[in-house]
Amino acid sequence: MSSKTKIVVLHLKELLYTGIFLVLGILFIVLLVIMFLPDDGGKKEPAPKSGAPAQSAYVPGVYTTSIQLGGSTVDIEVVVDENHINSLRLNTLDEAVAAMYPLIEPAFDELAQQIKANQSLEGISYSDDNRYTSILLLDAISKSLEKAAVSTDAESADG
Repeated sequence: MSSKTKIVVLHLKELLYTGIFLVLGILFIVLLVIMFLPDDGGKKEPAPKSGAPAQSAYVPGVYTTSIQLGGSTVDIEVVVDENHINSLRLNTLDEAVAAMYPLIEPAFDELAQQIKANQSLEGISYSDDNRYTSILLLDAISKSLEKAAVSTDAESADG
């Protein structure tokens, strides 16, 4: 019986590359798991103490309202969850509109900060310099929030 000796040659460079790719592959999988797991930001909302379910103010989603400025359209985007206004954005604001209406971006940013802080359109203040721009933007934001609002007819039919 003759035993044939097999010699395996492992190059250090190949082992090193294999180890690096293995570590990168594991990191990539961990990153994907972290990205796609639902995240509540560490904030657990307490369960309602009464037997009645909590009332939602909005239907979660992204709601837009368009404003016609000159020959261009600007979209106001409002993102809400069940009880909070999460974000407000100006979409499709091109350079021509920004040049023609220079107060629209700073006025919108000021309004968005106040609305996110108050979680409503009540008590919003704006300067006299951009009063008409702010009124136009508040009207569009109000229309988006009306689209997001839970209808009272559906609630009364359930209860």
